[in-house]
Amino acid sequence: MVPLKELTAETILSKEILTEVFDQEDELFRAELLASLGLRAAELRVKTEFRDMVSAYKRIEKEMKRQERDRKSQPCTLEQWTNFSGPYDNMQCKQWIATENGIYLNNPSTGYTDVLACYHPILPVERMKNLETGEEQIKLAYKRNGRWEEIIVPKTMVTSANRIVSLSGRGIAVTSENAKYLVRYLADVENANEDHIAVQYSTSKLGWIRGGFLPYDTEIVFDGDARYRQIAESIAQVGSRNKWYEYVTQLRRTCRMEIKFMLAASFSSVLVQPLGGLTYFVDLWGDTEGGKSVATMVAASVWANPDESAYIKDYKGTETGLEAICDLLNHLPLILDDSSKKNRKIEDNFEGLVYDLCSGKGKTRSNKELGLNRENHWKNCILTNGERPLSSYVTQGGAINRILEIECGQRVFDDPGATAELVKRNYGHAGREFVDVLKDLGWDKVREIQQGFLRQLADDDKMQKQSLSLSIILTADKLATDYLFKDRQYISLEEAREVLVDRDELSDNERCYQYVLDKVAMNPARFDDKVENVEKWGTIENGYAIIYTTAFTALCKEGGFSRASFLSWANRKGLLQAEAGGKKMDKLKSFKGNKVRCVFLKLNDNTDKDGFIKVNEDGVQETLPFN
Repeated sequence: MVPLKELTAETILSKEILTEVFDQEDELFRAELLASLGLRAAELRVKTEFRDMVSAYKRIEKEMKRQERDRKSQPCTLEQWTNFSGPYDNMQCKQWIATENGIYLNNPSTGYTDVLACYHPILPVERMKNLETGEEQIKLAYKRNGRWEEIIVPKTMVTSANRIVSLSGRGIAVTSENAKYLVRYLADVENANEDHIAVQYSTSKLGWIRGGFLPYDTEIVFDGDARYRQIAESIAQVGSRNKWYEYVTQLRRTCRMEIKFMLAASFSSVLVQPLGGLTYFVDLWGDTEGGKSVATMVAASVWANPDESAYIKDYKGTETGLEAICDLLNHLPLILDDSSKKNRKIEDNFEGLVYDLCSGKGKTRSNKELGLNRENHWKNCILTNGERPLSSYVTQGGAINRILEIECGQRVFDDPGATAELVKRNYGHAGREFVDVLKDLGWDKVREIQQGFLRQLADDDKMQKQSLSLSIILTADKLATDYLFKDRQYISLEEAREVLVDRDELSDNERCYQYVLDKVAMNPARFDDKVENVEKWGTIENGYAIIYTTAFTALCKEGGFSRASFLSWANRKGLLQAEAGGKKMDKLKSFKGNKVRCVFLKLNDNTDKDGFIKVNEDGVQETLPFN
């Protein structure tokens, strides 16, 4: 085949190119070729024409296969073929008699066709091979009450007599008596018609899959868990495109940072993986009635139905459930409403949940066969809101580093009810168009824009992971503004920088140091030999808090900090008096003749010998706000 870069707008639409592609016997290789050609066609701006040509070739191929099948079936007897009325072609079924009255097999012991496989027409019509796991599912078509229906089930369900019985709950007439014959019939039909039953490659994840984007590209179909199918089905284009754009453009013109940032964050989710970013949170927090939930709904309407029972979720589920939803969404944004609404288990380990979601992968779990389940993974943006900042629930710097927080002011929306109703009736158009923009531009151009923002955000005093996340959001904002809204309502760099956290504020060890000093100042009696009947933590001498090692360890554990990490950091910073050899970070100290190991921690320069911070250097007492 001609190299992709050498193809022109004329040659890519030629009969020779498409004939060569459709002559490929390997279905997966053919799909990969079509995806690559589709991207090249988009670069040459003939995407629509190429798509029409591919559709025409598929129709021709299907018709040729049908004619070939009809030709082969002429000499065959009816008993060797299914004889169902409806939209499905007849299939070879070996010795089975398959008619509208049911599916039977001749019983050699009686001479009658009294071995029943099923009371009604049923046959396999498509195999689905999952790209992540390699596991197969099968699509069954069955006819009940004069109407054909389809169902997709794991292949292992129709190869076991014990498991296939569960299909009775979906309306298929299978019992423990006829289960083994139905299994045998379906296997015979599938194997006898291997060339006719199409293999459809599928995935249980959304987002960027093999050069395409689900659910918009149809070469690969979605076969995800039925429990979460509602989320996938909510991602659709509904209502008026123009109404949504006109209304949201008006909202952007109000220059409210809350609206523009949440929209940009929603768009940015599909950029995270291609640009090499890491999963991050965007948290909108503030007092009640400010418009947080409505701003979140507007952001969700970029992709899907923003109703709380559709795409938007909350923290009331389980950690495993949230992992599964993240795995499903993959590159699309996870949107969680109200961080204060948590079930008891999540509340007890909320920091762990935030850290796990930021990590972009789920926990490794075994299955009942003692093997390992496929590990969940995702790379996206997680949008959330609440009355308190998300960082107030988290102490680990690694998690805080992945959180970008926006404070929500008062009355973000003039009419929040009308805004919510409009985006519930009109949604999903912008997301699809944004994906088309990305395909047309190409990732080299998008990456160039993102790197430009990253260079402008570079600051030694700011955390680099946050700067990376923010550069992706600003890239999404620029692309959406230039190609979708065309209103020049960009998020300014000055506004964006206010979201970043200083490195010192984020450092676990800096916060641990301040935490210990605060504890010393709050508990002067524990360091005063003259005060009795109180548990002692140590003493204060010559600008150092000398803390019993046991008490210091307890303080670090109480604050959720690593003792070893802090002591190593404090020693490098010159805040400790370590043992002479330097191997131990604590020293022996004599208390009333007893030698005890203690941590010698330097107090702040403006902290006196008793552990109190001096407020005014000139000694003038501030006026108190009460009499």
